Amino acid sequence: MTGWGVMLSLTRALQHELGITTLSDTFGPTTLGKLAERGNVGPGYANKNIVRIAKYGLFGKGYWAGETSNGVFDNDLYEAVRDLKGDIGFSSDGYIPPKIFKAILNMDAYVLLSGGRTEVRDIQRWLNATYLNRSTFFVIPCDGHYSRDVQVALMRAIQYQIGIPEDQATGNFGPGTQNGLRNNTVRPGSPAAWVQLFSAACVFNGGVGAVHAGFTSDWDSALGNFVNAFQDFSILARTGIGDYATWAQLLVSTGDPDRPAGACDTRFHISVSRAQALKAAGYHVVGRYLDEDPWSTIDKEIQPGELDAIFAGGMRMFPISQYASDAVGDFTWSKGYDHALRAHDRAVGYGFNRGTVIYFAVDYDATGEQITSNIIPYFQGIQAGLGTRGKRYVAGVYGSRNVCSRVSDEAFARYSFVSGMSWGFSGNLGFPLPANWSFNQIKEFDFNAGGDVFGLDRDVRRGNDPGVGRENVGGSDSPVDAYLRYIDGLYATAVAYGGDANLRVMEYLRHPAYNGAWSGWQILIGNVDQAWIDYAQAHAPARVGSYVDPALGITVNADHFGATANAVYLKGNGGRGDFGGWSGDLATFYGEWRSHGDEYASGYAFCSDRLAKINVLSSFPLNDLVEDVDGYLVGSAVRNGARIDQAIRAHLTGGHRTRFRQFYDNRYGGTVAGVRDAAWNALGGSTGDAQLSGLTEAAIRKTGGACLLPTQLPAAKLEPFLQGYAETIERLSRS
Repeated sequence: MTGWGVMLSLTRALQHELGITTLSDTFGPTTLGKLAERGNVGPGYANKNIVRIAKYGLFGKGYWAGETSNGVFDNDLYEAVRDLKGDIGFSSDGYIPPKIFKAILNMDAYVLLSGGRTEVRDIQRWLNATYLNRSTFFVIPCDGHYSRDVQVALMRAIQYQIGIPEDQATGNFGPGTQNGLRNNTVRPGSPAAWVQLFSAACVFNGGVGAVHAGFTSDWDSALGNFVNAFQDFSILARTGIGDYATWAQLLVSTGDPDRPAGACDTRFHISVSRAQALKAAGYHVVGRYLDEDPWSTIDKEIQPGELDAIFAGGMRMFPISQYASDAVGDFTWSKGYDHALRAHDRAVGYGFNRGTVIYFAVDYDATGEQITSNIIPYFQGIQAGLGTRGKRYVAGVYGSRNVCSRVSDEAFARYSFVSGMSWGFSGNLGFPLPANWSFNQIKEFDFNAGGDVFGLDRDVRRGNDPGVGRENVGGSDSPVDAYLRYIDGLYATAVAYGGDANLRVMEYLRHPAYNGAWSGWQILIGNVDQAWIDYAQAHAPARVGSYVDPALGITVNADHFGATANAVYLKGNGGRGDFGGWSGDLATFYGEWRSHGDEYASGYAFCSDRLAKINVLSSFPLNDLVEDVDGYLVGSAVRNGARIDQAIRAHLTGGHRTRFRQFYDNRYGGTVAGVRDAAWNALGGSTGDAQLSGLTEAAIRKTGGACLLPTQLPAAKLEPFLQGYAETIERLSRS
């Protein structure tokens, strides 16, 4: 089994063969220098053990390097090295210079790994091919993943281009680099090298929605479109060019710490005068702490009358929950559960209305392994704790970019408050800004309010979470109240029209998107009654097309929900009833997987990375699954005799808290095998319904193009995809 233990042992073995007496796990300057003194390792190399070490390292990376018994640098080893160099980014001979030997004896991959992007790998290979001759540049991974090492390599390349001496090109975003970028704005007509470096940074930051940049040496429309979208996404001035603020935002988590910021947070109490001074300085929202540890002497929690002072000063606020939270041991499921209960009770005490977002803090540099082992379980505990209190409040997350992204995707934190000013955190290096970011903390300083000086953090404000205002305290409104009033009015209109009022409400909700021959819904369950639509448009309340889910804080689209409920109401479980909801979405998601076959050989990994996520652009995101699940539950209830207005109200005022458990039990029998079998039947099982089979294939082709259909894939290839869907539903049922 290849692992770091193998590679580090080989590194020490090499050092021993080079005559180094104090062995180390680090392939550092001494090892490089001693190896260089002996010349490149190649045919006829005298030290047979060093040849064997090279072969073993290549074996560990998956390259066939020939027999090892005689320690001869043979043709197999020569070709293996050539293959490795080709993967690294340049075609060459089969000799092993010191930097390539160093690249052999680590765990970096030089082929595309699951979830990697070919565009990223192309840039990684270009960086290697272009800069490996520089003394301070070493081989970087070519796996398609943007990482800390890749970010540092890009920064060094920029420093070389600026003209910083090689021995001073550290990869840090220091004053010399900042000044160099201020003097090198990239725009149409800029030198090719600068456009390449800038477009590389754009590609590494991923897409903004569906807008992506390509790696290019000549400014093109795709790059211009991305820059505009990225500047809007990051709340930068929309200049449309690679100015300093855009360079900084692409390269470091702080971005330009002195750029405009509309929010702030502090541990100090906010009086009316402080609020007024903050507002005059351009801050509209302030983050404050709900509580603190019993032994704390900081006195950072919101004080009696402070909310009124904030509002009187013309500001809003957002609540933060933090108990210690600065070491891995502070994060367990049980602590998350307990912290959620305490945060809930404190928020109720302050009078915050239902739907308020509370940001739970991870105030240290959690590694990827610690996020998996501790941070995700902690937030799962938070969700469970909030659930036992009726999910009155929505969980957000404060932490590094990686913490925020993973907690949002795996524990469904609604919004991310990013600790961007901690630019050196490993969780901020090599990770883009989360798609659901709401506040980005960029600078800590002392704020002077007319001689009243106190510590403040500047936060860029996006506006998707408006924070709490006076209207959000002391009331009883839920985020779904307006929608429920709309449903009541729509149902009353349907009763006045006559006929099946339940059916009419569903038809009006799904119209016009889920109707007609072009969409497939005419074939699936038939078109809506157009006379009813005309009547409702004249007599029903103004349409409410979406609402914020009271448990998850995500936007739920009424038309998709209505279409799913309509299909279940008319067709029941299985077949067409399923295709109107979850199985139709699963078909398009299958097609999406097949269209990403180079990046995701494993369907299980594709489900893990892209199914039912908040932050990931996907054909089957979390809000689509919620619409499918809610539509199934409400459609089933109405099919069993409930009134639709009452079923929707019951669901959104209580039933939504256990929606996934109900769906898992009622539709799939409460077993992973039940989910897997239903998924197989939906994608490739024989239903005897030729029209439905045609609709399923059309849904797959929509995202997958001319891909293999599920029935054409080997079972061993399809099974992990089905299992990935099944386990996702099972995990959600426990949330």
